[in-house]
Amino acid sequence: MSAVETKPTVRAQAKWVHSSARKARLVTDLIRGRSVPEARTVLAFSKRAVARDIEKVLRSAVANAESRPDLQWNGDNLTISAVYADEGPTLKRGRARARGRYGRIMKRTCHITVELTPVAAPVQAAVVEEAPKPKRQRAPKPAATEVEQPAETPAEETEE
Repeated sequence: MSAVETKPTVRAQAKWVHSSARKARLVTDLIRGRSVPEARTVLAFSKRAVARDIEKVLRSAVANAESRPDLQWNGDNLTISAVYADEGPTLKRGRARARGRYGRIMKRTCHITVELTPVAAPVQAAVVEEAPKPKRQRAPKPAATEVEQPAETPAEETEE
C-alpha cells in the first residue's frame, strides 16, 4: 500500500439546522471551491435564509483554523475544500384538517459541514529563455523571363 499524502483540513459543523437539506445544498453548491473572502461575499448577497446559517459555520471554521497554533493559517488564505448539507432528523407535527382528518407537517433539519484547506501557493515555473527562432527565408523569386508568345498566324484571306 502506498501512503497517500493528505492536506491538513479544518472543519466546522452545525447540527439540527432548521432548514431542509435540499434548500441548504442550493447555497452550498455556490461556495464550494471558492476562497473564504469570496464565499463570504456570495453568502452576504444571497437571498436564501439558510445562507446566514452557512455563513455562521464558515466563520466558525475560519476561527478554528486561526486558533490552531500548529497550522499558522490566516483566514484570507483559506479555500473551501468541501461543504455539504446532510439530512438531519425530521420532526413530525400535525394539524387538524377538514372533515376530521389529520395533515402531517414534516419539519426537516440538516447538518451543515464546512472544511477548509490552505490555498496552494502558485508554482512558478522556471523561465527558460529560448533562442529566437530564425526568420523563415523565402525562396528567391525567379528572374523575370520573357515568356514566348506563340506567333500570330496571319488570318487566311478569304476568296471573294
